[in-house]
Amino acid sequence: MSIRFYRRIRLTKGITLNISKSGFSISFGRRGFHITFGKNGIRITTGIPGTGVYSTKQIDYKEIKSKFKKGK
Repeated sequence: MSIRFYRRIRLTKGITLNISKSGFSISFGRRGFHITFGKNGIRITTGIPGTGVYSTKQIDYKEIKSKFKKGK
């Protein structure tokens, strides 16, 4: 049996600090769209509020670095 820990703290309207057993992250956005910056990368989440329908895309920081190197 595993124990999970998660806490979300609202800093201001549209900005939340997320704390879990694996680390910290910060989210910007509102219902239906937000961007989360964490230790593993950037997560973009879009959805239709109230329906449970959403889409999430994860972008690793390594992927971002390689795109900038290709552009030089």
